[in-house]
Amino acid sequence: MGVDTERPTFLLVHGAWHGAWCWDPVREALDGDGWRSHTVDLPSTGSPDGRPAGVPDDARAVREGLRRIDGPVVVVAHSYGGVPATEAVAGAAGVVRVVYVAGFQLDVGESLFSCLGAPVPDDDSGQAPPYRDARNVLFADVPEAEAERAVARLRPQSVRSFTGPVTTAGWRTVPSSYVVCEHDRALDPARQHRLAARAGSVHRLPSGHSPFLSMPRRLAALLGRTASCGG
Repeated sequence: MGVDTERPTFLLVHGAWHGAWCWDPVREALDGDGWRSHTVDLPSTGSPDGRPAGVPDDARAVREGLRRIDGPVVVVAHSYGGVPATEAVAGAAGVVRVVYVAGFQLDVGESLFSCLGAPVPDDDSGQAPPYRDARNVLFADVPEAEAERAVARLRPQSVRSFTGPVTTAGWRTVPSSYVVCEHDRALDPARQHRLAARAGSVHRLPSGHSPFLSMPRRLAALLGRTASCGG
């Protein structure tokens, strides 16, 4: 199928411990349906320069990704990726919608840790390793071989990204949608529903925490409908 250049372009933002690679199956499905997509790699994952990056660094990476795209953009943010996406879309030219996939749709002053009720460490300069049981927590409904590949690609995540507060909530001025992952073992669906109350529209998938790997075509179709119908 040819790409319709009148449609919005998707900018896909990964969550903690992941990288842009996790969106590859969804990008393939979007491409097959005539949608354009781009990704970003957040500097808080793996901290390639050895410096503990935080929310401002990640938000800057999202803004840089937006600047490389001409025309309207739908930002799709998974899990922690919702935090820098929330910060980055505020006032960003061309962003027509932000979609949170089991994402942290936080308000001003909130951090991922405060949202979860987790204690703030005295020193947030370190790295948080992936879940010890990432296969079960993050990829429970992902086919075995693909789940193993995904677990092997996870990288440490900057603790600072979890403690940094949102300073501007872009979803207050940019239309937003929320995708609740109903069988999520990482972010309780009940908490997702509370976050989703901030969104303009709410959708559901019968998936675990990573529908981009467990049901990429279904997620891509949902994103396409959201972009086409404005919600």
